[in-house]
Amino acid sequence: MNEIDRNRAARAEARTRIEDAAARLFAERGFAGTTIGEIAAEAGLSKPMLYRHFDSKQELHLALLERHRDELAAAPLRELLHGEGEPADRLEAMYDAWFGHVQSHPYTWRMMFRDTTGDPEVQAFHRELQRRQRETDIGLLREAAPGLPEAELEPLGEAIRSSLYGLALWWLERPETPREVLVATMTRLTRGLLPTGAGRGLEEQPETGP
Repeated sequence: MNEIDRNRAARAEARTRIEDAAARLFAERGFAGTTIGEIAAEAGLSKPMLYRHFDSKQELHLALLERHRDELAAAPLRELLHGEGEPADRLEAMYDAWFGHVQSHPYTWRMMFRDTTGDPEVQAFHRELQRRQRETDIGLLREAAPGLPEAELEPLGEAIRSSLYGLALWWLERPETPREVLVATMTRLTRGLLPTGAGRGLEEQPETGP
């Protein structure tokens, strides 16, 4: 490895340490309760070194949110669009992928689901994150229950999104709860949102006789 590559690797490693430290502290203490000095100390770096990577605490906070924003939707969306089996099987796999990502990044997701900054730019980010999640859930409904009225798709998508976020926050305070319990809960809840007869792939409806 030449000198340029070593410098790049060292810079990337330092940035990762800063982001990981900031994620832990922001989640534990909130944005206002965390200082740049504390983040630098947690990362094992000096404040001047931290400022070589981020101009401000707000920039660092936004960088963390952006780093994980798309990952949160990407894993379950892959299961929805490209998974194998019946829609019911893909539904469970989608929720398992979503909660699996939350489980792997507990510090970050406290920050993703709660805005403790009061900053307008961060608030706008959270609104955009919620919109993306809602769009993903609307896609799920279109795939699983094509007969749903168009006017109901957005409120139903919001019902799924808010349930996911609320359940994830509940789980972060109760990490002893098995992930499969969360997956089963969301699967049952989603099926309950669908009208009778819509989305037969999600849950076979009983046959009716004359």
